[in-house]
Amino acid sequence: MNKINLLDEKLANQIAAGEVVERPSSIVKELLENSIDAGATKIAVEVERGGVGLLRVQDNGTGILKRDLVLALRRHATSKIASLDDLENIHSFGFRGEALASISSVSRLSLMSKAKKEGADNGWKIQAEGSLKASDLIPVTHANGTTIEIRDLFFNTPARKKFLKRENTEFSKIDEVIKRLALSRFDVHLSFSHNQKTVHNLLPASSELEQQRRVRLVCGQKFIESAIQVEVERSGLKLWGWVGLPTFSRSRADLQYFYVNGRSVRDKLVTHAVKRAFKDVLYHGRHPAYVLFLELNPRSVDVNVHPTKHEVRFRDSRFVHDFLFGSLYKSLANVTPSDQMSYSNDLSGMESISEAVPATSGNNSAFVTQNMSFFNEELDTRNSRTTGSISSPHSSVRLDQFPQINSEDGDGPALGYAIAQLHGIYILAQNKKGLVIVDMHAAHERITYERMKVSLMGDGLRKQTLLVPLSVTLSASEVNHAEENQKALRELGLEIERASDEAIVVRQIPALLKGSNIEQLIRDVISDFIRYGSSDLIKSHQDDLISTMACHGSVRANRKLTLPEMNALLRDMEATERSGQCNHGRPTWVFKALDELDKLFLRGQ
Repeated sequence: MNKINLLDEKLANQIAAGEVVERPSSIVKELLENSIDAGATKIAVEVERGGVGLLRVQDNGTGILKRDLVLALRRHATSKIASLDDLENIHSFGFRGEALASISSVSRLSLMSKAKKEGADNGWKIQAEGSLKASDLIPVTHANGTTIEIRDLFFNTPARKKFLKRENTEFSKIDEVIKRLALSRFDVHLSFSHNQKTVHNLLPASSELEQQRRVRLVCGQKFIESAIQVEVERSGLKLWGWVGLPTFSRSRADLQYFYVNGRSVRDKLVTHAVKRAFKDVLYHGRHPAYVLFLELNPRSVDVNVHPTKHEVRFRDSRFVHDFLFGSLYKSLANVTPSDQMSYSNDLSGMESISEAVPATSGNNSAFVTQNMSFFNEELDTRNSRTTGSISSPHSSVRLDQFPQINSEDGDGPALGYAIAQLHGIYILAQNKKGLVIVDMHAAHERITYERMKVSLMGDGLRKQTLLVPLSVTLSASEVNHAEENQKALRELGLEIERASDEAIVVRQIPALLKGSNIEQLIRDVISDFIRYGSSDLIKSHQDDLISTMACHGSVRANRKLTLPEMNALLRDMEATERSGQCNHGRPTWVFKALDELDKLFLRGQ
């Protein structure tokens, strides 16, 4: 057995640097956060060769006292916290006291600062090159604040340097860090240059209009045009920001910014809640776009999970998850065609979607056949309570006869009034602002789907007792979680009992899900409870079934509709939640403004 040796401090710092300093962008993040913690209102970032040659961050913050400059380069030296109680109530970005020590161990670092408190005429400079041994303090001319220069990154660790990417790649990583900070602190003037060329010069944004302008500069014009503003506050939690409409989706999750108390995080719980809120309005394989801010008591969240501080842990993760999901789900549901009409809803700018839209959602065809009769019986008993012009999906579609109203009488409804049917597929309608084109099958599918969900919720979840209870083998941990969450599982229509340390017995299931793989469903639901504190799998399975049935029961192509029938469908769309997309995430309508149409024919030019 080898002898246990105590690592020297230099080697320990270089090992620790592997966690904090992954690449140049990691350094930029740490230094920017230090500047913000110092109260800086103006920060300038200069980079050369993707951050490998030079990385300079200058701010106008409070600065560092002369007596603290040497200590600032030591590990676990920080002004942010002093006790365990401080660690549980963190308001600052940094607090671990590792960044500068880690950076100085793998680079040539120069630190210049002038503290406002000292009121001196000059600042002080200290240097370190790949070690803890710092130079003597040197007086320098410097404004109030701090400047840190990093040169020759990884000069003494060539193995680490080999893992760096090309200059453009490293630059793009730094640019992303700048963008994330720019969106979290609207009050800070932030400039960024690469190889002496200005990339960003973002002025402070105090008003709502100025904040929208900064979001536009960072996320693009299309995003801000296609986004709705969210602001929900409940039980000590506040969620606000911008969420892109489902029609503005991305092929990659590259436009997702989420902040917890101003700190940029990439959290699985948050991602799951957002994904769930977009589930039945987003085309499969697409990703939502958003800039969202969650504010809560710092004592309710643990940011000391990883040195990079990208991950957080919520004290009541289930409550936070449900709050995020509910807030976003309701916000998306409340978007009406008139709201969307104020945005540019032309999908020509959307990334192309090459996949064919599936006729069904999921692999439910056999499952649907088995359960169709049950659902039709349910609808027959509830049809008298269901309002609207659309009947059950497996009877003939009956649309109320609406009188055609002259569109010149006031602004009229958002989707306007039908004027024709094109190829038995599209409804052409006009409103005061231009032309509305509606995919009648997709629109009717969403209407039918939402009515089915309301109808199902009206009488509650119907359950079915199994004649032969189903035994499911699980791990001891899964059995314990299942037993602890018996009440929650019962609300989902599942009646379970512990059979042994590694098995449970299922006695009751949701009637709508008979014929499905209950054993696998149980495993997945318990897995969700372990990971997120809740599960939406039961509802998801039900929604998939209802979605498929709504698709099959909606009006088909080549069905000739009268103008009153088309107008009835338009009015139903305006009264239906999430009517901008079908159940599979396809848009149900697009709008062409008159000025766009005029351009096609060179009118007024």
